[in-house]
Amino acid sequence: MSIDWLKQAVSQSEKLYPYIPGKPISQMLRELGLDDSEVEKRAASTVKLASNENPYGVSPKALKAIQQTAIEAHRYPDGDCFELKQALAKKHGIHAEQLLIGNGSNEVLELIIRTFAGVGDEVVYSQRGFIVYALATTAAGATGVAVPESDGFTHDLNAMLGAVNESTKVVCIANPNNPTGALLQTSALQIFLDKLPSHIVVIIDEAYVEYVQSEIEDSIFALKHAGLIISRTFSKAFGLAGLRVGYAVANQDLLAVVNRFREPFNVNSIAQAAALAALHDEDWVMDKVAQCKAERVRLEAAFSDLNCLAISSFANFVLFQHENSTEIVKKLEQEGVIVRPLAPYGMPDVLRVSVGTRTENDAFLAALSKVLP
Repeated sequence: MSIDWLKQAVSQSEKLYPYIPGKPISQMLRELGLDDSEVEKRAASTVKLASNENPYGVSPKALKAIQQTAIEAHRYPDGDCFELKQALAKKHGIHAEQLLIGNGSNEVLELIIRTFAGVGDEVVYSQRGFIVYALATTAAGATGVAVPESDGFTHDLNAMLGAVNESTKVVCIANPNNPTGALLQTSALQIFLDKLPSHIVVIIDEAYVEYVQSEIEDSIFALKHAGLIISRTFSKAFGLAGLRVGYAVANQDLLAVVNRFREPFNVNSIAQAAALAALHDEDWVMDKVAQCKAERVRLEAAFSDLNCLAISSFANFVLFQHENSTEIVKKLEQEGVIVRPLAPYGMPDVLRVSVGTRTENDAFLAALSKVLP
């Protein structure tokens, strides 16, 4: 007898779909019909600009910590991430109890939404905000309220405020926003927060905050709201995407409730050690941020010359807009370059191009010049 397992699952399963990440290099090469030996040969020359990773790799101190900690992999990690919390608390001038560490900021976001929103509740987010907000909301059985952007790329805070009602439990704002790269000023966010009821949880997702430290005030100190949660990650500027470490900063009583939903040992020991070491390698991190921003300017200038720049970005990626973007993606992959189509975000003519090293960006621009109609 054949069993329909979808009908056996919880009702929200029907509306869920797996998150689709930037295409891995090996997958792209297999899709081109290459065998295993050809995949291995081509992998080194393939340029992946699809997942907003740090293209410069792992910081020297973090790499050393990874190597030293690997020999203890047979031991369970510190379930409370004590040393990492202490270092983050010192860095931000807060108490360790105001921190929640997660398996990437994705887990942090999902934990918060699952803690405060369920059936009959609503979660408000931007229509073109990070897609995990919608996925986590659906998984929790809550209702997502996607608010259109004011200009196609930027959060419309007034419209989001208008979407808040008695059923609203959580509001999600990415700043800078992924996938559009738009930035909200701290003053605008505070005006928005001042108009919200204090019991509403507001997540300010700052995965790309290192790229705008000179442009905006530090929200951990500047923004005030009882239900405010600042989410950050080690996956972008810190170059630890493969190890999955993120964290939240908020009122300690609020986070104590979220912590009830956290799985034990959710951050492995190697990831903890690498994140701790990366915090102490800040000069290296910020040097790579500076290089990234310089290359971002170069890519934006190239796109502008082609009349294909969608919007100026404040993150580590640039938006390329062209009516033939779907075909351009396929042709770029044939040239060994992977970028991210934004059709799942309702932008079928836009590609998100992560900023690579100068060499990687040169290869991308050369390939682009060959495939443009």
